[in-house]
Amino acid sequence: MSNEGKKVKVHYVGTLDDGTKFDSSRDRNEPLEFTCMAGQMIKGFDAAVKDMEVGQVIDVHIPAAEAYGERREDLVQTLPIAQLPGAENLVAGQKVTLGSPAGYPIPALVAKIEDGNITFDMNHEMAGKDLNFNIELLEVAE
Repeated sequence: MSNEGKKVKVHYVGTLDDGTKFDSSRDRNEPLEFTCMAGQMIKGFDAAVKDMEVGQVIDVHIPAAEAYGERREDLVQTLPIAQLPGAENLVAGQKVTLGSPAGYPIPALVAKIEDGNITFDMNHEMAGKDLNFNIELLEVAE
């Protein structure tokens, strides 16, 4: 029976291929609630939960393309620091929010600062990474 369109509640532990844990609802003791297949979750996670039964626990490997996507070099941009008021106060590794031409917020990482230039990486921090999840389906509601 499909869980598509239903509200589900799960516990999960997310790891990278090297075993590094990046997130866990169990550690927070706070199950994740979402509408299955409604686009609220990464594609691979949604697909994994779609056909699960309450009480079932699965391990799933989600390739980057079905998670946060592949890294895109066009989302890495270098600009002269002089063109960005306040940029001289930023440091490499800092997370910032940039504005799109239309005024929308764009999260970015200050990748590097050198030779009067600043490089921003606007890829999601999990882009290009395959993800592994241990998922337990706790509840399904119509």
